[in-house]
Order: sequence, then structure tokens, then C-alpha cells
Amino acid sequence: MDHGQWKPAKISSNLQGGPAPVNEQTAPGRVGDVRRRNLSLVMDSIARTGEGKPSRAQLAAGTGLTKAAVSSLVADLVESGLVSEVGLYRDGERGRPGQGLELSARRGVVGMEINVDYLAVGLVDLGGNLRFHSTVESRNRGLAPEKVMERLGGLVDEAIAAAAAADISILGGGLAVPGLVDEQRNLVLSAPNLHWEHEALNPQDLLEGAPLGVRLSNEANSAALGELWYGAGRPDFLYVSGEVGVGGGVIIGSELYTGPGGSAGELGHIVVHPDGPACSCGGAGCLETFAGQEAIFEAAGIPEGSLGGRTELLLAALAAREPRATRAVHDAGRYLGVALASSARLMDIEAVVLGGHFAVLAEWLRPALLSSLERYAPGLLDPGNLTVSALEHSGTLLGAAGQVIRSVIESPFEFLLASKLA
Repeated sequence: MDHGQWKPAKISSNLQGGPAPVNEQTAPGRVGDVRRRNLSLVMDSIARTGEGKPSRAQLAAGTGLTKAAVSSLVADLVESGLVSEVGLYRDGERGRPGQGLELSARRGVVGMEINVDYLAVGLVDLGGNLRFHSTVESRNRGLAPEKVMERLGGLVDEAIAAAAAADISILGGGLAVPGLVDEQRNLVLSAPNLHWEHEALNPQDLLEGAPLGVRLSNEANSAALGELWYGAGRPDFLYVSGEVGVGGGVIIGSELYTGPGGSAGELGHIVVHPDGPACSCGGAGCLETFAGQEAIFEAAGIPEGSLGGRTELLLAALAAREPRATRAVHDAGRYLGVALASSARLMDIEAVVLGGHFAVLAEWLRPALLSSLERYAPGLLDPGNLTVSALEHSGTLLGAAGQVIRSVIESPFEFLLASKLA
């Protein structure tokens, strides 16, 4: 499976098939408003075709706009570099073949991730292809945000160099962190596993001059969106992110649900054992204390070391059926099942996608997880709807970048205007 393939049919339900066309000659209001809406319609229609490359005539037939209007709108999108003309396609048996259109591979967005024990950066073009990806281990717990951002900046420089080599113009970026964020103020409200509380970041400094700036987001939410847009996500599912912490992203009607305060999906802090150990959130007995990455390593008796090395040791111990490792993963699966059972009853979720270390450990985790679900929420979640993400470690990057790409698809007029003013 191509991890960088954009899946437009699952992008957004709020468009309900895309915005309705508006006749620029007869519609009331300012012509600029009409053109703004129709640019979004055409851009969205091109995105929704996925691997198909519609011609201008096909766009006109599909959107209800006139061929002349579509040609004018496409001309603006091509001139701006947001859309590219590719190949020749015949619309039928008669007539001249038309040029196909696709979201440009020469414009891109940088996805970035800060996690407790690693940093990652990816370059994603508008068509959804991951053109560059780099991950480095980095012990970020307790480090000042300025130091972590400095380290991340080195990786971003590599992505910028890769973009230049591929002749890709960077439009903006998305930065995901493992905590609650205030996107508008570029503020990390709480990231317990990093030991960050109300820390202001300056993500714009990572991509100076990028017209769309850098957007801050929660790591699990970004991973859920990455799964929705690029993976096997369906319109309604719960994404479970397994890292040092355990996070969740709730997708309802192909839209991310974050709740009034932005904290929906905090699966790792569901209490699964009232008398359990203290958690970094200040509570006790949270799922994270049993099923978080560090909790599993410790319970399995895996010594300190690099993340990659410890993971290899754990997998080797599981393959050898070592009792301590087997018990640690079994318990993690059992308690994850308890949390998912509660979630299934509360939110009526019908599907779960496992990511992070849960995906890596799925073979050994799944039996205990399914047994737990059957005990605490019998019949509520079909085992066939419990799947593993195929995006491996790129889901968060794809989701972080994808949010910026989505903003371009939904509002290309704003990008065109900003480009003309620049």
C-alpha cells in the first residue's frame, strides 16, 4: 500500500459532495465571493478523483459549471502552481483529447512531530505523496521547548533541502505534539510525558517565509486524520495511538471530534484499575500506566536503551515466548480492552484502528484485547472492525501536513490572494 496516496472520498463530510456551483453572471453578491466558492469546488473536485485525472470538460460535467468558467478557474489554479496539467485524456469517442488535471506534486507541506523519545519530519506534496521522511531518536522528556525546537529545526532543514532538490515549493507546515494544544496561540497547554505545562512554541520559526505558516496540533488527533485521509480509515472510528503515552483520536462522520475544550479522545487517561499506579496526569490507574510503551518495557523486564533496541528485545522475547514479556503484553491488551469497552459503550464506536506500538505488538496483543472486549462489552465491537494502521510511523506526519493541505483545497482563493500580495 502506498502510504502517501491521498484518498479524497474520505476527506470531509461537511462538504456533502463539495460546495454547490454558483453562476458568476447571475448570482447575487460580489463576484469575488462567487469565484472564491467555485475555486473551492473545482479544487475539491480534482482532489476527490484520487488517482483519476479529470479534464476540464469532465470537471464542468461533474460540477455543473460552464466549460468557460471551469477553464478560467483552472487557469488560475495552474498559474498558482496548485494544480498541474498531465497527459492527454479522451472524454469520449469524439472530440479532441483533454489534458488531465491533478493536485500539484511541485507544492508541498512539511509534517513535523515531537514525541517523548523521538523527532520526525516528512515532506508531503499536495497530491498526498510522502516525498521525504526522517526520524531520529531524541530524549525530549523534561527538556526545555526551545532545546527540542532547536533539534527539530535541524531535521526541518533536511526536509527543506529535499524539497529544493525535488523542485518542490513549501507552502507551510504542521507540527504535532503529544499533549493538549491551543492552536491559535501556539501554546502547549499540557504534555505530561514531556513535562510541559503552558509552554509557548514558535513553530513559524521552523519554516520562515512559508506563506501558510505552521499549524500546531495534537499528535493522536493528527494520526487519526492521517488514517482517515491516507490509510484505511472509515467515516466513523476511534484511532488509538500507542507511544510512551496512549492517545486517541475520534473520527465521526469523516470529521475529527475534539469536544468543546479540545480534549476528547484522551483514552490513555481512562481509569482501568482504581488501585493502580500513579500516572503522569496526576491521577492513578490510567490505561497509560499499563499499556504505555514504557510501562510495557518495564513490565517485560526490557533494560534501558534506545527505543529501537528495546523494541527489538521485546519482540525477540515475545517470539521466544518468554513469560515476563508475554504477560506484560497480555496485560496491556487486557487493560486496553477495558478502556475500549468503556469507549464503545459511551460513544457507540463501531471500529478501532491501532497505531504506534499497538500496531507493532498487535499479533501478541490482540487475543487478550478481544477477550477483554468480549467480557466487558459483548457484541458491541465486531473483531473484524479492530484493525491495525498500515501507515506505520508516518501517520502523524501525514495527518499534520494533511490539515494544511486540506485548508488549501477548501480555500484556494486565500492562497491565491496571499501569493499576489507577497
